[in-house]
Amino acid sequence: MATFNPYQQYEQQSVMTASPSELTLMLYNGCIKFIKMGIKYIGEGNIEKAHNSIVRSQDIIDELTVTLDMQYEISENFQTLYDYMGRRLVEANISKDVEILEEVEGLMTELRDTWAEAIKRNRQQRYGNNG
Repeated sequence: MATFNPYQQYEQQSVMTASPSELTLMLYNGCIKFIKMGIKYIGEGNIEKAHNSIVRSQDIIDELTVTLDMQYEISENFQTLYDYMGRRLVEANISKDVEILEEVEGLMTELRDTWAEAIKRNRQQRYGNNG
């Protein structure tokens, strides 16, 4: 018998009702979370968990890449950046290099922060300064 987990149900509902821009923000946050976990596990010497966390962050970058709408010129820039971060994560995973992970985490954090600001400004324009 399955157990009821309200947090899991809330999280699933959040994903199901999120806009495409909010889903992208969730992916950015998830990628940052898994990179941080990879850094933590490397520090603890847990190579298997570090590997799994880094692979999850790579999977998120792959998802971000395939969801790009290439009819927009900026998508090419995102694709180049995602490709770079993906390659760096592979390098970090092979060598268990925390510095590379921190580099990618910094890039992803900048993207996330910029994306969150864009969502906020879009809402303000759409709903006025109260929303």
